[in-house]
Amino acid sequence: MALRKLKPVTPGQRHKLAGTFDDVTTSTPEKSLIRPIKKSGGRNNTGKMTMRYIGGGHKKRYRLIDFKREKHGMVAKVSTIEYDPNRTARIALVIYADGEKRYIVAPNGLQVGQEIMSGKKAAPELGNSLFLADIPLGTIIHNIELRPEAGAVMARTAGAYATIVSREGKYAIIKLPSGESRKVLITCKATIGVVSNTDHALEVSGKAGRTRWLGRRPRVRGVVMNPVDHPMGGGEGKSSGGHPRSRNGIPSKGYKTRDKKKASDRYIVERRKK
Repeated sequence: MALRKLKPVTPGQRHKLAGTFDDVTTSTPEKSLIRPIKKSGGRNNTGKMTMRYIGGGHKKRYRLIDFKREKHGMVAKVSTIEYDPNRTARIALVIYADGEKRYIVAPNGLQVGQEIMSGKKAAPELGNSLFLADIPLGTIIHNIELRPEAGAVMARTAGAYATIVSREGKYAIIKLPSGESRKVLITCKATIGVVSNTDHALEVSGKAGRTRWLGRRPRVRGVVMNPVDHPMGGGEGKSSGGHPRSRNGIPSKGYKTRDKKKASDRYIVERRKK
């Protein structure tokens, strides 16, 4: 996917960098795989606002994505590459040999008409989902499971990928997008390739209104609030606001909030880069 720069005919278009959608092949989603989404506006079940700066936004319908890829040994053909308003990556509609339709997160370079497969019989090729035990070392992967058959949870966003570094007994050591190296059971699955829409991080909205379309309201800085509203509020004129911290008083720069006794620490080989 490429980016396009628009002519500055309006102030909002002057700095806008938008995607070209060259890879998208259809504008109509598969009706059997969409579900309605109800917006919360940041409110909980009693109507109280528990998350600020959420509200509005364009109406969406959720696309059911197959993160498990449990139809092992069955060939599926890619029918369409589609835009998904609920994620940064593109999605692909695949039709299995038995006629079942499913959406998957589309890897970069996946083409309409291409055949993909999952399981032990699958080759380590683009779009195929394999067990970490069967993927060659150094292979670029995405959609990685953390627990066997639980579904992919890691490296799912646009342009994300991880690398299999080595294998030690029942674990594979994977270098994640954050820079962290972590042990994952070799019975977990991952998909070959890089997640599509790799230029997403380079897009520039160009105007505040486009952020409102995404359901995000304007965010207010703590230093411009009153002391009753924020620890960094108050003061005459443009005062700095004291030590950087969150609304509830937790320091925001350099202060570690991760539990020192977290059980999953033993699976982390190397911490993410600061």
